[in-house]
Amino acid sequence: MKLLFTLLITALSLCSYSQNILGKWETFDDKTKEKKALVEIYKTNDTYFAKIVNKYVGERDSRCEKCEGAKKDQPIIGLVIIEGIKKDGDEFNDGTILDPESGDVYSCYLKLVEENKLKVRGYLGLSILGRTQYWIRKE
Repeated sequence: MKLLFTLLITALSLCSYSQNILGKWETFDDKTKEKKALVEIYKTNDTYFAKIVNKYVGERDSRCEKCEGAKKDQPIIGLVIIEGIKKDGDEFNDGTILDPESGDVYSCYLKLVEENKLKVRGYLGLSILGRTQYWIRKE
């Protein structure tokens, strides 16, 4: 009986933890693999968002010069770059991601591939037409 109880508790904790994307994540340059920024994923109601909380490259007080609309010329630190993500099974879909370097906005989905590794996919139209980054959990 103790073994069954232990297995049940372990299984429940793994299921709940494996889907937790909340927290701080380090991002890396696709080409150089250099650490670029610290991003915080947070949840409001049933929707997930992410904002840049620290930068490791470039000027700390830089602004999103190429962004459009309300984000135009906003400081990079504090900028919300992922919006509207909803949990869908093991993935988090239906949101957008902003590339602050180009000002471009893409469709986005997230998937926790390991306990501390997040797959971040930005794409136009079909998800096969896009770019994937892997973020590493910081906290």
